[in-house]
Amino acid sequence: MPHRPTLRRRLPLLILVGLLSACSTAPRSNSIPVLPTRGAAALPPIAYVFDKQHTDARLLLNRLSWGANASSAAQMQALGMDRYLDLQLRARNSIVPDAIQAQINALSISQKPFETMMRELEVQKTAADAQKGIDDGLRKAYQQELNRLAREAASRSVLREVYSSAQLQEQMTWFWMNHFNIHSGKHNLRAMLGDFEESAIRPFALGNFHDLLRATMYHPAMLRYLDNEFNASQRINENYARELLELHTMGVNSGYSQHDIQELARALTGLAINVSRDTPKMRPELKPFYVRQALFEFNPQRHDFGDKHILGQTIAGRGLPEIEDIINLLCRQPATAHFISLQLATYFVSDTPTEALVNAMARSFLASDGSIPATLRVMFDAPEFHASLGHKFKDPLHYAVGAVRLAYDGNNIVNPGPVLNWLNQMGQPFNGHQTPDGYLMTESAWASPGQLAQRFDIARSIGSGTPALFYPPDLPRPSDKPPAPALLGSAYAQSWSQSFSVESRQALQQAGAKNEWNVFFLAAPEMMRR
Repeated sequence: MPHRPTLRRRLPLLILVGLLSACSTAPRSNSIPVLPTRGAAALPPIAYVFDKQHTDARLLLNRLSWGANASSAAQMQALGMDRYLDLQLRARNSIVPDAIQAQINALSISQKPFETMMRELEVQKTAADAQKGIDDGLRKAYQQELNRLAREAASRSVLREVYSSAQLQEQMTWFWMNHFNIHSGKHNLRAMLGDFEESAIRPFALGNFHDLLRATMYHPAMLRYLDNEFNASQRINENYARELLELHTMGVNSGYSQHDIQELARALTGLAINVSRDTPKMRPELKPFYVRQALFEFNPQRHDFGDKHILGQTIAGRGLPEIEDIINLLCRQPATAHFISLQLATYFVSDTPTEALVNAMARSFLASDGSIPATLRVMFDAPEFHASLGHKFKDPLHYAVGAVRLAYDGNNIVNPGPVLNWLNQMGQPFNGHQTPDGYLMTESAWASPGQLAQRFDIARSIGSGTPALFYPPDLPRPSDKPPAPALLGSAYAQSWSQSFSVESRQALQQAGAKNEWNVFFLAAPEMMRR
């Protein structure tokens, strides 16, 4: 057991550090203390590799976006493939059509501050608990409200995935949501998912990994999901520390030990959630270390102030600033660079990317001190990426969103509910993966006969017109049915179909009607890959 100086002996230094910490943690969002951000490193000049190699623009677009369609193809053609990619790597704002933005703005998760919403829910829960065994109505209403908020968060994600001009940013937002997976079924996390995506993931999805990791570490959803709100000095809970090393940074069997997990858990003590407006009671000498921002709380009363020894380095015990040391330590590990690069290459390139590609990406990650765009640029410019275009099997979300983007290009859907239902049917609901490792990104996870049968049914639903997409879910449907997608008359879809296999083209030729052609097109084996 390492020697730990007593709190009394270190008090003057600790108070100074604590005061500095408190001064440096002004609010940035509803839930995350502001700390200096690194941003993304400057990207290298455009190499024009796609234009030089006459890459198939449709295949490239199908990989960079949630699904190629005529509108995005026109944008790429106007800019050139390499310039289009460069702008996608630099995109930081999700721009959608006005009508779609109006839908997003009307959601209660857009209108009500996260902190206010959570406090109101806490009042509702307290009232429901008081009526337990007497009146179950309040409990049901509370649960229904949690479900409604989770559905709003998922609906907002779908709308952005279908319509955002920043398609790569939207893909990266989903990628990091899956990397830092939180299951919606625990406690009241359904109400936190929208803010987790909006505050902790999306702003950093194409930024710097240090900032992204920090944002997730301070968010109440992560602290609750992995039980760190119960992690306290003398009552250590290792759950978050273990997943932080195993899933979020270094990866399994990457050189850390059980001792590293235990020491990291000690450093994480005191990071918790406080939904109330009250400040916890504590000894006067600890008050300078207390940090509170919205629902996030660092409670020094629960923190282990001893020094920690993690991955061969000593983290001086001094309260919340220890976390910044840990972020730097973990992000600068070669194992972290390799693990993050492997995850990115598996998502974007191949189920089994080569070590050469992953190592090249890892070198860029380390050289840029965690820049996500710089790491992605190395991957996109690699010959292995070019060779992979059109071969990566779509997961359910890519299939459903890609089909909607293509079939209803230029039309504004008003109800993402059918898309969410299709994802449920295909086994990939938003934040529905129970364990922290997130959904698998490999073909074997999704290419089952049952999955393909589900996709055919979805193709049939979209191909013949999906009225529910175009009517508000809480209003009666009018008698007239919206027209089916005009894929048969689309020059873009017709051109695309010419690249299909002989068997797929024969099936299209045998289609007896416009809707049937749509179904065969959307269900073709070529539409299962990106």
